[in-house]
Amino acid sequence: MPTRCSPPTPTPLPPTGGATASDARRSGTLRPLLLAALVVALPQAARAADAPARPIIQCELNGKKVTSDRPIPECVNKEQRELNPDGSLKRIIPPTPTADEVAAKEQQDVADKLQAAAKGDAIRRDRNLMQRFPDEAAHRKARENALGELRISAKGSSTRIAELMVERKKLDEEKQFYVNERVNKPLPSQLKQKIDANDASLEAQRSLAQNQVAETDRINALYDAELGRLRKLWGGAQPGSLGPLPGTQQTAAAAKPAPTPAPVSARTPDAAGKTTLK
Repeated sequence: MPTRCSPPTPTPLPPTGGATASDARRSGTLRPLLLAALVVALPQAARAADAPARPIIQCELNGKKVTSDRPIPECVNKEQRELNPDGSLKRIIPPTPTADEVAAKEQQDVADKLQAAAKGDAIRRDRNLMQRFPDEAAHRKARENALGELRISAKGSSTRIAELMVERKKLDEEKQFYVNERVNKPLPSQLKQKIDANDASLEAQRSLAQNQVAETDRINALYDAELGRLRKLWGGAQPGSLGPLPGTQQTAAAAKPAPTPAPVSARTPDAAGKTTLK
């Protein structure tokens, strides 16, 4: 009877893809070291990234190119070029102005401000004028109202002058009893006072009448100028483009800049920077 043989038992092989216990121990030791290195390195890298690059400033001095990391004191009277790290132009540093140049700029700034203020005032005046008088009929009515008050006042003055003239005629007739071709007596004090008062009142009323005539002429001239301006604005002219309205200019005191101190050598540099010649 044949003998039955059992199959051979396979010998187990050591694992090839898994981690051994020693590997795990090494990994556990290295991980804290790596984390500590990152904690130290990251802030330093961030500070390095945030730190601005040192400027590069150049100018020509005595035929040579001068380079520095700050404005060059010897070149304050000429333009200096600030470069980017890649060598491209970042900006031009202008020369330091002299005391005369500073004073001239201040005066020009004052003139520019005055001109801008006058322009704004002209624009506001024109807009207000168009709001007050949307058409010629409204402007004519306003002129009549302004002149109407003067006419009433002038009429009152004329009436008063006529009354004073009548009064003066009576006083002169009474005066004839004391002063004539045959008699020359002193006037009674009461009569003399009446004559003096009449003379003063007549002078005041005649002066008032002259002022009323001058005021009438002024109002008519103003409304004539306004009407001419309004016709242009109604026709499409831009507010402020017609110059000041005659009779409305405001005299502004000339603003003077503060006196320039004695030149402190406007081109004297501050502390000298690090400079290299190329």
